[in-house]
Amino acid sequence: MPAPNHRQHQIEVVESFDLAQFEPGTSTKLRVSMVGNGLGGLISVPVVIIRGVEAGPVVGLTAAVHGNELNGMRVIQEVIAAVKPEALRGTLVCVPVVNVPGYLNNTRSFNDGADLNRTMPGKADGTNAQVYAHRFVTRVIPHLDYLIDLHTASFGRVNTLYVRADLTDPDSRWMARCQHPQIILHNTAGDGTLRGAAMDLGVKSITVEVGNPNAFQAELIHDSTAGVMNVLAHLEMIAANERQHAREPVICARSYWMYTQVGGVLTVYPKLADRVRAGELVARVHDIFGERLAEYRAPDDGVVIGRSTHPVNQTGSRILHLGIEGSLTAYT
Repeated sequence: MPAPNHRQHQIEVVESFDLAQFEPGTSTKLRVSMVGNGLGGLISVPVVIIRGVEAGPVVGLTAAVHGNELNGMRVIQEVIAAVKPEALRGTLVCVPVVNVPGYLNNTRSFNDGADLNRTMPGKADGTNAQVYAHRFVTRVIPHLDYLIDLHTASFGRVNTLYVRADLTDPDSRWMARCQHPQIILHNTAGDGTLRGAAMDLGVKSITVEVGNPNAFQAELIHDSTAGVMNVLAHLEMIAANERQHAREPVICARSYWMYTQVGGVLTVYPKLADRVRAGELVARVHDIFGERLAEYRAPDDGVVIGRSTHPVNQTGSRILHLGIEGSLTAYT
């Protein structure tokens, strides 16, 4: 039987921190306390502070705001392993899991059922999720100059590697381009997201959607890790050139989900990143006996950002996430 790992018990638990307290050229693990649990103990968020030898920007990396979105956690682990404090200018603040209760329960939501990424910036005296969100935003986010928030699709759905960013903001625009994603979607984040709360505090932010939930996808993790390193290179925090990618991202000015109007067994036909034409058949619903109940056609020309993979379809289920193409020059 392996011996217990006592190193975890040596990690300091704090309510707040000051980046100046960390020695230049060091990497430090912390647990930042969030809320008390039903046993009177603490629920804390794991944080790694990598402080470079020279002063410079502060970049934050966050993942698992939805507890079962795991690719981003592995991206952050890869970045922590790759970035050496003695060769870094500035500081990295890495949070591999934001929604600790959801992560431990293997659920997307917080443990009161709320969507934590529709709860930001929370409330000091609110619900379980609101208090947790408020404490995370006030205890971690103000330290940052830039934020890359890593997500995936939800259960029963799959995503391209795509970025949500306010393309009218020059910093968010170049951060999005650094990811070399399949798709960049203009989105202002006024919907309770961590990205929106960070932008309201003056922290330049993007959301990177890295594939699918409940799994590690090696290729997407590799590409997203390269995107993070590109941001660090662009900011001259590391001595490296931006890594290029052969693909040119599709720019989407807006997007929407298509939903079913009948229940049954759902089949979605287009693949991720496929372009579809207005009027093209994109899905069918059959009853349990195999009789066709409904067909769904694309309302507009667009590109498939994400799609449903779960056949069991109650009325109002998602079909596909359709992006309507635009031009990056419209935002410059």
